Amino acid sequence: MKKLFTLLLAVAGLGSLWAQTTREHFNIDKGWRFAFGHATDFTKDYNYGTNYFSHLAKTGYGEGITTAAFDDRSWRLLNLPHDWAVEQPFDQKGSLSHGFKAIGRNFPEASIGWYRKVINIPESDFGRRISLAFDGVYRNSEVWVNGHYMGNEPSGYLGFEYDITDYVNYGGDNQIVVRADATFEEGWFYEGAGIYRHVWLNKTDKLHVATDGTFVTSEVKDGQAELSISVAVQNDGLQRRNFTMKHILTDAQGKEVATDNLLELYVLPYKTQEVVSQLTLDKPVLWDLDNPHLYTLTTTVYDNGKAIDTYTTTIGIRTIRFDNNEGFFLNGKHVKIKGTNNHQDHAGVGSAMPDGLQEYRIKVLKSFGSNAYRCSHNPPTPELLDVCDRLGILVIDEHRMMGSSLLQKDDLKRLIDRDRNHPSVISWSVGNEEWGIENKVSGARIAQTMQGYVKSLDSTRPATAAFSGSIGSKGITTTLDLLGINYIVNKSTDDQHKLFPAQSIWGTEEGSTHATRGVYFRDDEKHHIPAYDKAPNSSFISIEDGWKHYASRDYLGGMFIWTGFDYRGEPTPYAWPSIGTYFGMVDQCGFYKDDAWYLKSWWGNEPVLHLLPHWNWEGKEGQPIEVWAHSNCDEVELFLNKKSLGKKKMEANSHLQWMVNYTPGTLEAVGYKNGKKVLTDRIQTTKAPATLALTGNASTIKANDTDIVMVTVAVKDKNGLAVPTAEDEVGFSIKGPGRIIGVGNGNPSSLERDRFIETIETAPIENLKEKIVTATTGNEALVTESYDATGWDNAFKDDRTQEFGQKAPALVYRGSFTLPQWQKDATITLFSSNIGVEQSVYVNGKLVAANLKQKAELVLPHDILHTGANSIAIVATPILKNRPWDFINMNPGLVRIFTPAPQWKRKLFSGLAQVIIQSTGEAGSIELTATGNGLKPATLTVKAQK
Repeated sequence: MKKLFTLLLAVAGLGSLWAQTTREHFNIDKGWRFAFGHATDFTKDYNYGTNYFSHLAKTGYGEGITTAAFDDRSWRLLNLPHDWAVEQPFDQKGSLSHGFKAIGRNFPEASIGWYRKVINIPESDFGRRISLAFDGVYRNSEVWVNGHYMGNEPSGYLGFEYDITDYVNYGGDNQIVVRADATFEEGWFYEGAGIYRHVWLNKTDKLHVATDGTFVTSEVKDGQAELSISVAVQNDGLQRRNFTMKHILTDAQGKEVATDNLLELYVLPYKTQEVVSQLTLDKPVLWDLDNPHLYTLTTTVYDNGKAIDTYTTTIGIRTIRFDNNEGFFLNGKHVKIKGTNNHQDHAGVGSAMPDGLQEYRIKVLKSFGSNAYRCSHNPPTPELLDVCDRLGILVIDEHRMMGSSLLQKDDLKRLIDRDRNHPSVISWSVGNEEWGIENKVSGARIAQTMQGYVKSLDSTRPATAAFSGSIGSKGITTTLDLLGINYIVNKSTDDQHKLFPAQSIWGTEEGSTHATRGVYFRDDEKHHIPAYDKAPNSSFISIEDGWKHYASRDYLGGMFIWTGFDYRGEPTPYAWPSIGTYFGMVDQCGFYKDDAWYLKSWWGNEPVLHLLPHWNWEGKEGQPIEVWAHSNCDEVELFLNKKSLGKKKMEANSHLQWMVNYTPGTLEAVGYKNGKKVLTDRIQTTKAPATLALTGNASTIKANDTDIVMVTVAVKDKNGLAVPTAEDEVGFSIKGPGRIIGVGNGNPSSLERDRFIETIETAPIENLKEKIVTATTGNEALVTESYDATGWDNAFKDDRTQEFGQKAPALVYRGSFTLPQWQKDATITLFSSNIGVEQSVYVNGKLVAANLKQKAELVLPHDILHTGANSIAIVATPILKNRPWDFINMNPGLVRIFTPAPQWKRKLFSGLAQVIIQSTGEAGSIELTATGNGLKPATLTVKAQK
């Protein structure tokens, strides 16, 4: 986990200022412009790729949209991370695997996204190295800086960085342009679209530690830790550089615990020098699951005694070992892996997760006893690994696709280089369910090559791959030191262990039950599946049976359940209109399903007693209801309206169940340990919904424009009991320094909107004609709405030479634009660009601006506009060329219809919904109010603090 940033000074009311230091690491997520292009019609893709010389042909030949001259004022203004896919409607023509969002091959108008941003780089930065780093863009991104093409990154998951030093306009503005193409799917699960991870601007000396240039490993023995430190020092200058280096290791409290000085070092021009050293630390505090202690290594590079680069690396000191007979060991202690698989996808925001949401999700997983996380099936965002380091959870870090070509090996190296200092990462996964090769000799060769390549890059962690085929004598099962098993229902781990006794094994995917949160009877019309832990068919296994298998075999390292969180796509066993999975232990919001309580019983350390289902079964009076208890108590006794229905003994890693004829009232479970009553869980029949309730996972957030609070929305009856069957629609409004960024309810077949955003439509000015006049005054008849300019020349038919200016002292231009029906609260703006040295603009005969000498944003009154055709007239003095190759603007601008976002709303599902609130950067009280028909409203107050 490498943190490149230096001192950041937060100045109230002024945003953030950076101290001038040796290395600077700016987040540039704020203030991007966004607009859709088009995947099949180049005219709707801003004529991209139509220049005579393209950006691939000649250096600096950026096309119109990639240059600073392009007018993007009408584009949507937003902050990153941004996922445009989650903002699209659901459509049956969309991809099932991507949750039926209206992007992809069938939606060319919503599958190309353009981003633009201007940054200022001061003249004082000249002589430093400047780079632009992206943590992830989905997908097939292209980047330009000041019209210069930087490159292409096909993967939607790997970070990438461009050195822009030579292209920078020092002391002025610099235009960044990004094109993302989400037409083609990289995975078979929801992946989002756009710049969905952070973007950074890095500044260093020409002599500096390379990006991801440190690697720290440790050996722990006899109360000491021997740290091996490798640092790649890069010289981007023309001269050999002599330097010295100092390492300072500090503990979690900031106390200096070890140092090292390295003298008489050098690196040649345009070379990278690896500097290796050792540090000894007495009595190290080891990183483990209960105490994830982190150290910080600060590496400073000096030139003639002057610090020219400072690079920090966060590390954890720990040992790991996979044993073929005894499983996994952390710091010499046996640990059974209790993991889940997860995609980067959350209700309301899709793949564009704020950093705080990563932490929320890991805390949810840890709350039911999970100690491990598999990044399925792609490299994660760096902030996820930061959270896992900080909270203490083990990670399988997964490469996107198995393969041994230069492309795949390079991608794998970038992943390992980036993530190798994270103590949470215990294995590199080189593939997942590669059906085409996993049972073939070619698969064995590829896996063997990748495993060897991993060892050459990082010998401290094993490579693994997730195998879904059947046990055999060829394929990847024969070559891997650490084999991942996907689904014991179609293979035997015991057979594999006998065939390859030296091989370590763990379950990389297991379970895969289907469950709809809060639902206990199947309803195929509504696409509802009962939330009891039952294998849906012979191709799956229950969570309980899966855990019993792995828990009872010492040689198995543990298992990763498919999945921790529900996610969009793969709505097995249904299709449209289901848009999300049923696999999760929690739903897309993070609300517990009942399976999470089973895991909490046997994965956690605290006493647990959870009773299911709810007890609202109007119309089923006298009918048998299946009642389960998830608990780690010795015995559980069940009562209905205070009458005992019997006490049952709990077997390890199991659950208890009864059949109970429904009678309204109270169902109560009592748990006993060593014969003593220790826990009670009670469910009651509720009255009708009466009042809304809001609960936040925090009462304060940082006033930093990024921090979040997760709000749970529920409804209670007149007695204050939560109504588990409520489906009321709830509207949300917010006051103060906060914004709503997403809503959800965990319903896998809901087609409600995730986000409520402003709508932008544009109307180009078309059919532009021109007429030469003697002066810019006295043209009243020519600018009226009804004037017929059919006989006029097409605009700019004549070249704007000096000779043209002699015969045309002034011009009148006429054109038109077409408006759709607009809402009352819409703002209609003419973004004008000057096609004259000075110009006056008329819309439908009304003067809207006089004597403009530069581009302007003109808000047009509704009462002068019409639905359909509108006329525009421009009276101007002509712009003339001084040289034949001068560029003359011929675009008068366009009209934008901006409709504010509608009110946020969401229906409750099984009694719950979720709202995500984010700070807007100011301090103060944020008030979220929820309202619903016939319900008492509720308000939640959250303090935003500097």
